[in-house]
Amino acid sequence: MAVASDGSTDVEKLYQYGENLNESQDKSQNLKDYEGIIEAAKGSIKAKQLAAQLIPRFFKYFPSLSERAIFAHFDLCEEEELGVRVQAIRGLPLFCKDTPEYVSKIVDILGQLLTAGENVERDAVHKALLSLLRQDVKASLTSLFKHIGSSEEPCTDEIIREKVLCFVRDKVFPLKAELLKPQEQMERHITDLVKKSLQDVTGAEFKLFMDFLRSLSLFGQKAPAERVQELIEIIEEQADLDAQFDVSDGDHIDRLISCLYMALPLFKRGASNSKFLNYLNKHIIPVFDKIPEERKLDLLKNLAEFSPYATPQDSRQLLPAVVQLLKKYVPRRRTGEEMNFTYVECLLYTFHHLAYKTPNATNSLCGYKIVTGQPSDRLGEDFSDYYKDFMERLSTLEDLSRATSKKLTQGIAEHNKAMAAAKTEEAKDIVKTQKQNAATGLRTCNNILAMTQPLHSKSPSFIGDQKINLSWKKAAKPSAPPTAASSGGKRIAGDANGSSTNANKRGRAAGGMQNQLVNKALEGLSRGGGRTGGSSRAWGGQRGRGRGRGRGTGRGRGTGRGYR
Repeated sequence: MAVASDGSTDVEKLYQYGENLNESQDKSQNLKDYEGIIEAAKGSIKAKQLAAQLIPRFFKYFPSLSERAIFAHFDLCEEEELGVRVQAIRGLPLFCKDTPEYVSKIVDILGQLLTAGENVERDAVHKALLSLLRQDVKASLTSLFKHIGSSEEPCTDEIIREKVLCFVRDKVFPLKAELLKPQEQMERHITDLVKKSLQDVTGAEFKLFMDFLRSLSLFGQKAPAERVQELIEIIEEQADLDAQFDVSDGDHIDRLISCLYMALPLFKRGASNSKFLNYLNKHIIPVFDKIPEERKLDLLKNLAEFSPYATPQDSRQLLPAVVQLLKKYVPRRRTGEEMNFTYVECLLYTFHHLAYKTPNATNSLCGYKIVTGQPSDRLGEDFSDYYKDFMERLSTLEDLSRATSKKLTQGIAEHNKAMAAAKTEEAKDIVKTQKQNAATGLRTCNNILAMTQPLHSKSPSFIGDQKINLSWKKAAKPSAPPTAASSGGKRIAGDANGSSTNANKRGRAAGGMQNQLVNKALEGLSRGGGRTGGSSRAWGGQRGRGRGRGRGTGRGRGTGRGYR
């Protein structure tokens, strides 16, 4: 009975089968021995552990038994006993050593096994996957990305999808220089896989993939213009720029804002921003009043930072809408109502850069007399009322900015006294934040005054360079232009907002480049998220459905596995 209970007889038989196969000159003749090994996978724990070593070792010699062998081994990967599972997982890459046609199937199973709960088991899965990625990176990546899903092959298990995404993020992307060889061919392959996977992603996932693509040599700083434009087209598609805008669709607004931030570094590299600007002009600015207040500032900041890269044609089309918005937020005379100085800073900055590209367009909008010799100068028409109106608004804006600047300067002095008097770290943090907000507000007012001053002439000079450093951006270093929105760059906190120019409290944390929408989404990468509008994942929301792929969440999962 003791022999039967500990499975020693099964183990002895296995050793004999293994010895017979090792000694055989023509192993394909030892069919019965290999069948015995496969059958032993149903035996005792010790027999199963030994079978997990022997099945892949002699697999290549018995193609007629390949299906039985591989399914028996897969069952071992789901045994209750941890030691058996780990041994079986470690043996999976061996199936492909001499039979590489099994790489895709084995990677598919390993992808499902990433849901393992035990550290030692999960570590074995990671090592097995990396081993196969090094053996055949193309087949392995293709198989892994099937778990992430595409429009042709949607993901069928949300838990597996999440685990595969985390593995790709943590293990594959950092090893791109080692794994993606030959470089250009494999970078193109993984780019194509990523693009197929972007049909249904959260904001965090999209940012993860875009950051990775930008890190590839294929899209590096020396990449030709068409490749930079390829990245922009990916972002444009994600922003749903071909969709009719619904102002009540908060998910679309959030996605659009996040995509605007991600696109900006690419515009600096020469990619076209025409499609984004046209969308803002046709769909967003006409309903700007109806946009949620907490999103307006993000949109205006993006518009300001986009404006230096607008073409003359786009500038001419967009300028009338910008002037109308500027007039909305800059009253002709003091009314006692609060002014949002940051909105005005954004719009003035945008006005300057667009007008710099198409100066004579301001003749019919602001009453200027700019001569270019073109019919669009419209010098024979009387726009003097527009000029008077615009000058009065500029004067009112300057008066309010100076008054607010004076108050903020006094406030900073008071904050310095309060900081000296603060007793606790909490009190000091509060004062520090107030001081930073006041300093940002002061920069906003100073920027406004610097931008209004050149506009009083009948033939003004418009600012078309980077000498105005927007208040929410870090100060530019003397040796380089501002890079606050470039890839990997940072945006600082403290957005002036309102008559007292208090910082927008939901603004970016110090040191965070992406707007709070992306940052919030990034927190949820391990949790997933959902998107609406024809797909299942909201830009920053939770993924609300599990679609039940093969393995489930517990042991004893053989009947539902996707590889059956």
